Amino acid sequence: MLEQFYLQYLFGGLVSLIVITNPLSKIPLFISLTRGMSETQRAEQARMACVYAAAIMAVSLMAGNLILEFFGISYGALRIAGGLVVAVIGYRMLFLPPDSGHNHKMVEEEDCAFFPIAMPGISGPGTIAVVIGLSTEIAELSSWPAKAAAMFMTLLAIAGTSVGVWMMLRSSTLIAEKLGRAGREVLGRLMGFLLICVGVQFVGSGIRTFMAGS
Repeated sequence: MLEQFYLQYLFGGLVSLIVITNPLSKIPLFISLTRGMSETQRAEQARMACVYAAAIMAVSLMAGNLILEFFGISYGALRIAGGLVVAVIGYRMLFLPPDSGHNHKMVEEEDCAFFPIAMPGISGPGTIAVVIGLSTEIAELSSWPAKAAAMFMTLLAIAGTSVGVWMMLRSSTLIAEKLGRAGREVLGRLMGFLLICVGVQFVGSGIRTFMAGS
């Protein structure tokens, strides 16, 4: 039972983060920003972007509760707000025309790993909202060993997500050619629907927290 309880933080966090980061949607941005770079430079940009993104998510996970306490924001309010943000992002992915990535301005500097690929590309507001939402669930666990185990599993989910995004970026040219425009659009809309489901789950969890505290 305990193993299943902690594994839900690993797999639940992994699914939520992969859906919100939507690695396939980063392919057009990465290709446009690294156009003209050598293969070695592209590999370095992909690696560093994922390292930066993992660091942003890890800090959000571990410091999220301190930020909430500083601003006096309850766990329920954060989950509802985060769920709405995530659901809106999913709605845009599902119903609005996909951004082909051609509207992004070319970056003058060669180093674009942190901005705009890692932030806001991979670790944008929606991703940070999901991570802080997960941190509030961990904070409500009854014992410190349980909190530590859940935190470790969630950090593994962050690491796994970052590795998945890195694999996508490294294979960006090949994937873009294989999927084609229609394939990327279909997959993006599927991810949008799953993202709406994640957002609704966070909103429902936040409402339950409000009701329990009233």
